[in-house]
Formats: sequence, C-alpha cells, structure tokens
Amino acid sequence: MQVDVPTGLIETQGQLDDALSAPSRQLVEAMAQLDGDVMVLGAGGKMGPTLARMARRAMDLAGIDRQVYGVSRFSGGGLREELEAAGVRTVRCDLMQPAEVASLPDVPYVVYLAGRKFGTAGDEPTTWAMNTYVPAVVAQRFSHSRLVALSTGNVYPLTPVDVGGPTESDPVGPVGEYAQSCLGRERIFQYFSSRFDTPVTLVRLNYAVELRYGVLLDIARKVRAREPIDLAAGYVNVIWQRDANEACLRCLEICDTPPAILNLAGPMVPVRDLAERFGEAFGVEPVFAGRESETALLSDGSKCERLFGPPTVTVEQMVRWVAHWAAAGKQVHDLATHYEQREGRY
Repeated sequence: MQVDVPTGLIETQGQLDDALSAPSRQLVEAMAQLDGDVMVLGAGGKMGPTLARMARRAMDLAGIDRQVYGVSRFSGGGLREELEAAGVRTVRCDLMQPAEVASLPDVPYVVYLAGRKFGTAGDEPTTWAMNTYVPAVVAQRFSHSRLVALSTGNVYPLTPVDVGGPTESDPVGPVGEYAQSCLGRERIFQYFSSRFDTPVTLVRLNYAVELRYGVLLDIARKVRAREPIDLAAGYVNVIWQRDANEACLRCLEICDTPPAILNLAGPMVPVRDLAERFGEAFGVEPVFAGRESETALLSDGSKCERLFGPPTVTVEQMVRWVAHWAAAGKQVHDLATHYEQREGRY
C-alpha cells in the first residue's frame, strides 16, 4: 500500500483521525471501480468513524459521485455531526430493530462492524443477540449486496507461539462465550450467503491499534503507572488501525460465496519487548508478573499481506506514537482491551 505516513509525532485528535482515514492509491483505484454506494454498519464504534471517512476520502480522490452511509445509534458526543462534516451521510438506526434495518437505503456494498465484546460476562444473552441475531437481520436485509463482516481472531484456540498463529484454513476453537458468539456470527453470515448466494468476506481481526485505544496503549499505561504486566499472554498481533480500515474496504473486492475468510493481523510481538520499549520511552523499569505461556491468541496474517501489501506502519512507529500520546496525557477511550485474558471472559 502506498500512503503518506506521518513522519513526526501525532499531536492532536484531528491529526490522528486524518492519519487513520488516509486512503492509499490502491484503495482509491479500488473505490473507482465500485458501481454504487457504500454503507458502514457500526459507524459509531472504535473503527467505524475513521473507516467511513477513509471510504469518503477515497471516493472523492477517485472523482466518483457515490454516497458513503454511516449507520449507528449515534447516542451523543457530536460524532454524527463530525461525520456529516466529513461528507459521510449518517443514518440513525438500532440494528436490533428489524423494522429500522428494513428502512435503511438499498446499497450494493456493506461493511459490517457491529458487535459486542465488553460486558459479556454476566450478560451473555445480550452478547449472543448482538453477535448472532443482528447478523441474521442484516444478512437478510442486504442479501443482494456484497458484504464484508468484521470478525475476530478470538474464534481460534490458543496456539503454540513457536509455530506462529493459525491460518484461515486451520480449525477454529473459540474460548469463552464472547468468542463462541463471534463464531456464531460467522456461521450466520455463512448460512445466509449460501441461502441467498450473497458474496461475503469474513475478516478475523486482532488487534487494531490507535493512540486512544488498543493493546499498545494498555501496556504503555501499565508501564507508566508501574502496574504489573501479566506475561501469561506473552505474545500479541498488532496492526495500525489505518491499515485495518483499508484492508476491510479492500475486502469488498474478494467477497465470495461460500464466504472468503481473511485474517487481518499484524506481526506477532512479545509483550515483554513492548513493555521494555515503553519503559525506555518513559524512563521507568517495567514490572512483570508471571512468565510467558507456551500458547497465545494469535493469527497468521500473511494471506492478507499477499493480497493487499504489508502494513504501512511498523511496530516501532506505533510504540513511539503511543508513548508520546500517553506521556502527554492526551484523550483516550477509557476502555481496556483485556488482551491478557486467556479464559475468554470479557
């Protein structure tokens, strides 16, 4: 992917959102081939706002007159107005309500980002409803569209770190009800893809990183606060959210029936190394607890790299940006990823 990556530090949320939504030349060319509008379902989540803006920017650069719809409940915070100002046409919709989903505009291209993870423990029925019932509603409503559905690497079991992460053809084995419900989401899209001949791509992501949220920020904040870093989950995949956004949009090109499956994962990185890098940046000695396990929740993202090119941002660059953002006390989404969770309880 050819894209202008910031060479200096990112200082403001505006700069960050611009960096996360910058389309590559390849994406602009891909968007130029689309023959209709794009809809982002779940545009109010962690990835949705910048992904929708990226689609809009790519279409503008391609010189095509298409709409990008951003669909969410938009419960507050000014996000709807920000997206409208960026050229995204917003639609307020509760995806749990079939009548509201039925009223959405007809579009040939849909990117499905909706889902529930945090709060699952103790409220498992809501998680299952969000992660399996809503996909059934959406799959039937947009049965004649090309559909990219965001899944998660949590559908894989814990795997030995010495052999790397699973590929798309390896067996799944979700641990815990959140991960099980995510496999359920995949099965629902697979079922309706077969029933209606709907072209679908299932994107198994872990883990997207930006400066306000993500595994790197979790580790940085613990190091800076001198809180123990649990090494039981000793390795993680990390990918810059801009690269994840673009890959999701590029996946509109490979939709198929039965659905295509794609791991969207960056390099496998030792948690100990990440903590030590942040320790150097902050001038503190990281505190570790336990020792590295022989297994971890990982994915092999080599197929995605072959299709769309390598990530544009290195782990070293991400660490530098996150360290600066955290040290400066800039705004973050105050929600831990719980990347260290090995029993699937979220």
